[in-house]
Amino acid sequence: MPFFLLRLLRTVRVRLHGWRLPLAVALLVFLTSWGLMALAEPAGSEIVAPDTYWWYFVVTAATVGYGDVFPVSLAGRAVGTFVVVGGIVTLTLLFTELATALQTVRGRRLRGVVALDLRDHVVVLGYTPGRTERIVAELCVEPGTRIALCAHDDVPVNPMPEQQQVSFVRGDLTRAEVMVRAGVDRARTVVVDGRDDNETLAIAVAVDHANPRVHLVAAVRDLGRRESLRYVNAAVQVVQWHMPFLLSEEAADPGLTQVYNELMTAGGHGNTYSLQVPPGPATRSYGDWQTAFGRDFGATLLALRTDDGLVVSPRWDTPVPEGATLYYVADERLDPARLTALR
Repeated sequence: MPFFLLRLLRTVRVRLHGWRLPLAVALLVFLTSWGLMALAEPAGSEIVAPDTYWWYFVVTAATVGYGDVFPVSLAGRAVGTFVVVGGIVTLTLLFTELATALQTVRGRRLRGVVALDLRDHVVVLGYTPGRTERIVAELCVEPGTRIALCAHDDVPVNPMPEQQQVSFVRGDLTRAEVMVRAGVDRARTVVVDGRDDNETLAIAVAVDHANPRVHLVAAVRDLGRRESLRYVNAAVQVVQWHMPFLLSEEAADPGLTQVYNELMTAGGHGNTYSLQVPPGPATRSYGDWQTAFGRDFGATLLALRTDDGLVVSPRWDTPVPEGATLYYVADERLDPARLTALR
């Protein structure tokens, strides 16, 4: 009987593919074994009753074997053996198809050809080996951040498969179907890091069509392209390409690049300065200096440098010794003579 089943299986395999094959084998074994069991068992046997045999078939084929019903004749037991072998073959085929299906889905995801089921995520459009890995690593510092990495067709598979937070999409980054697969319409932030400024502008146009309200961050080589990008999307935040860390900073905290630009631009509304603490009779805490700077000069302390090194935003009870350096933000450099009074 097993030999007959294997020969039949080879014949059926040629004509049936996928999930139809294990279903066809299970149905064939069920019908043939039921008929053979009816012939083998004594008349009136409970096992061949329609409301009983399906249960016997399931528990026997699955090799569970509760033993509540069983054949009593030698021929019936041979049919039971046929059911066991048929069940094992069916389960083997079933699990093989399941493994194949899962592997196919995983392979399609690695190749970036399936639509992503993401929401409130960050979409990174553009891939540069090494650079993009650093950007993604900084984005993933925030717990729970999900990344949709989109690359051109010359990147055949997900370059960061070990990153569980990173999903992959591949294709022409200016096409609407890539925007759909990456879930741009459901994203909270889109980072455009094109291979050149023209491509970045073209991708930004596609993003604006897909989701004009998304927080859009773009890296450019020439800051003169800023106005062109703002013509596409007035709220776009533009970052210089050679400062990739600002891409992740802006993606996590919208508007932060504007703060950086103000701090880094001479003559801006908030310039950064430093001063050396003058000598005096007592050592004040960092909190005392912070309060005095804000109250008397409208300035904000950022950091403190002592012999132990630089500390950004130290605790308020940190002592500020004579000769230490304070870094602050103010409209203009403060007069050292007025600072002596604070000491």
